[in-house]
Amino acid sequence: MPRLIFPTLALALFPLAASAGMTLTSTDLTEGGTMPAAQVFNGFGCSGLNLSPSLEWSGAPDGTKSFILTAYDPDAPTGSGWWHWTVVNIPADAHALPEGASPKALPAGAIEARTDFGDAGYGGACPPEGDKPHRYIFTLYAMPVEAVPLDAGASGAMVGYMANGGALEKATLTVTYGR
Repeated sequence: MPRLIFPTLALALFPLAASAGMTLTSTDLTEGGTMPAAQVFNGFGCSGLNLSPSLEWSGAPDGTKSFILTAYDPDAPTGSGWWHWTVVNIPADAHALPEGASPKALPAGAIEARTDFGDAGYGGACPPEGDKPHRYIFTLYAMPVEAVPLDAGASGAMVGYMANGGALEKATLTVTYGR
């Protein structure tokens, strides 16, 4: 009996972050589809346009005061994945980003943090040649604070920590790319 009490108590105190309420969509990316050349990196042997994708979202929960956006490749052969894009402090009244928003068309107050390419800003897909197609997971987190205390020097892991530790809810969009 005690084994059943702890999980029930844990669920009551820490509700699950993901639900069907919030959605993340794109006119550039299709859930489960292949990343188009426009969003592929231009370097490391890849020749894409390296444009951040258009993204739209709706259904944020009550209490949302800002958003965090991440793009992450869990299949990168690093032992820890690869952070392709992190944006913190997107204002709660924002509901979309146009294609190519990184770095000049982000909402006022939004901050792009460092990716695993070494700089802040969007870095497109470019898995090693011959690898099976990698997954690129775009995740939008609804945050209960207007600003998380991070700047452009923050690592993807730190952004992920802040997002996963405090989100009210999250929505994802996953595409693949291989070469």
